[in-house]
Amino acid sequence: MNNHPAHWWQMLDDGRIQCDLCPRECKLHAGQRGLCFVREREADRLVLNTYGRSSGFCVDPIEKKPLNHFHPGSSVLSFGTAGCNLSCKFCQNWDISKSRDTDKLGQQASPEAIAQACVQMGTKSVAYTYNDPVIFAEYAMDVADACHAAGVQSVAVTAGYMHDAPRRAFYAKMDAANVDLKSFTDAFYRDLCAGELQPVLDTLAYIRHETNCWLEITTLLIPGANDSDAELTSLCRWVARELGPTVPLHFTAFHPDYKLRGVLATPLETVQRARHIALSEGLHHVYTGNVHDSAGGTTNCCACGTALIERDWHEVRQYRLVDANACPGCGERLAGRFEALDGVFKGFGRQRIPIAFQ
Repeated sequence: MNNHPAHWWQMLDDGRIQCDLCPRECKLHAGQRGLCFVREREADRLVLNTYGRSSGFCVDPIEKKPLNHFHPGSSVLSFGTAGCNLSCKFCQNWDISKSRDTDKLGQQASPEAIAQACVQMGTKSVAYTYNDPVIFAEYAMDVADACHAAGVQSVAVTAGYMHDAPRRAFYAKMDAANVDLKSFTDAFYRDLCAGELQPVLDTLAYIRHETNCWLEITTLLIPGANDSDAELTSLCRWVARELGPTVPLHFTAFHPDYKLRGVLATPLETVQRARHIALSEGLHHVYTGNVHDSAGGTTNCCACGTALIERDWHEVRQYRLVDANACPGCGERLAGRFEALDGVFKGFGRQRIPIAFQ
């Protein structure tokens, strides 16, 4: 494992290798790495130097990703590697995503070993998370193949910052994704993430309209940076118009971290205000995260308003769907991925179980 041939690159006329995975298009001389730090030029080829290596494995509730309409209450085996292709000043996993120390990747696991662990633990899915799976796409895609062969589904938790060809290959193997829509302005992406907005919008539209991958969106609200009424209204109108009202949208609270330690934590009132704006713009399923908010954690029927799934943080407290995904009050079908219950609903809860691979 470790250095593994990378996809999506080309040799330039000047002798440099260009990585074509994401819009950065890093151009590398011998021995150089891209901004992500994990895609590296080795002789006359590009390699992924974290293939088969992880910063850690845990079994989590699926709601932690967050995914509220993808097998609610189920467990998911979560793992990440190191590095990232964005440079978000507010990153809340910065010790992993901005790591330049590969010793953090203390566990090794083949795709087949991960699939076997999922089966043994009884997890419904595996999640590529903690840092962005875009930069370890080859590894994630191989894990997805092994897990699909074992009847386990795949979840990407990502910023969606990638080019079209890898996007198509990657999402052909994903069953669900939560994509961070970090802001709805180019200035925010440029100044706080060293990126661009449009490639993320392209990813969202592609997943929604050209794949069978279930899509949910998360926006982390940072006081004074991306939480104005005007920006939130624009964001919600775009989601409703371009993706449709049934795509779940999560507004989560920021806590001071990494390079924004001087910014105050997001008040509960801010995420509740954002939720109100999204609902007023016609979105059906809008959630609040990183806060205790009963209304913001509840999935309601978009036809009659019946509370279908009630949550406290990452724990499902009440589950009232019938016939897999129907409202017991009016019969309206809930958008998402669900299954008929065999007896009483038993959720995984909010526990977190670390796993060690030998």
